[in-house]
Amino acid sequence: MKNIFIGVLLLIQISVMAQKSQGLVLTPPMGWNSWNKFGCEISEKLIKETADAFVNQGLKEAGYEYIVIDDCWQMSRDKDGKIVADPERFPSGIKALADYIHSKGLKFGIYSCAGRLTCQNRPGSHGYEVLDANTYAGWGVDYLKYDWCNTEGIDPETAYTSMSAALASSGRPIVFSMCEWGFSRPWNWAQNVGHLWRTTVDIQDCWDCRNDWWGVGWVGIMDMQEGLEKYAGPGHWNDPDMLEVGNGKMKYHEYISHFSFWCLLAAPLMAGNDIRTMSDSTKTILLNHDAIAINQDKAGLQGKKVYDDGDFEIYCKPLQNEDLAVIFFNRNNQHFDFPALWEKAGIKGNMKVFDIWKHERIGTTKGIKTVSLDGHSVLFYRLSRKGKV
Repeated sequence: MKNIFIGVLLLIQISVMAQKSQGLVLTPPMGWNSWNKFGCEISEKLIKETADAFVNQGLKEAGYEYIVIDDCWQMSRDKDGKIVADPERFPSGIKALADYIHSKGLKFGIYSCAGRLTCQNRPGSHGYEVLDANTYAGWGVDYLKYDWCNTEGIDPETAYTSMSAALASSGRPIVFSMCEWGFSRPWNWAQNVGHLWRTTVDIQDCWDCRNDWWGVGWVGIMDMQEGLEKYAGPGHWNDPDMLEVGNGKMKYHEYISHFSFWCLLAAPLMAGNDIRTMSDSTKTILLNHDAIAINQDKAGLQGKKVYDDGDFEIYCKPLQNEDLAVIFFNRNNQHFDFPALWEKAGIKGNMKVFDIWKHERIGTTKGIKTVSLDGHSVLFYRLSRKGKV
């Protein structure tokens, strides 16, 4: 029996690697997910309007492509076991909605759960993996977020492997986003099972809060990424959860810090705000092409912390062509001036310094001796030795 299971695992690995070779998420996926802003208050109208806004607000042009419906779209199963969408909220059906999103040149994602029920007690996929995978493929789904509620007695590696195999055999390339919250340390086993895996509990729209029910602010989430960088790469990404940029409970510079780190960490850039009504300041963050270029760098390396002096930290991400991305981070809520300490980021010799948020070259590493940081802020730089930065 053990040999059979090993054989199945090998086939799955081959199937998933075949999907990756077709170009699936060779850089971190970019898109939008409904949960952070809307929870269960979703509808066909909302998703269509969001797809329209993707085009009109410039997100599509910036590289965002996946529109993902999270929990609460599903209502029941029919007599044959096929998943049924809520007919009041999605009167045209999911395939018609997927077709609409595809007509905009975007990709469509959907949500399910490895448990018997989803986190909102809708029908889960446990025992229905093949049927659901084939259903999603038939609807034109491009991305599946697969959650981990109501899974008592279920082994995560087995459950996610089962859905991975079902997706691989569905006949349609589908990005597999595993949302197991990092409980089983999926970075150790998921590289050939999913394309990305959640590393932590759910993110919250706050600097560094802790909620009673287990939600964590983005700084706490970021800290949990330390040491995981070696597991990420083209086609397989650590996922520190969706973006909270623009949801209103943090200050502008705190959202800049949040977005900067998600770019440096090679994290999926899944917006979680209301795209239809976002402010100019939110657009300034989400559409920063220089920051996005760091995230989408084809070397596919996740940045990491290289210096820690309490409230002052330095992070570095190697890029193509021997460029480097560097973040100076002030955890304190007060303004401070710090020594640049370029050598702590591995800088040897002199490099040109390009400011990601000012969109301009500001000097060289030899010329910049100190950095001035407001509280809860970052300086985000791209360093280059040659050519135009």
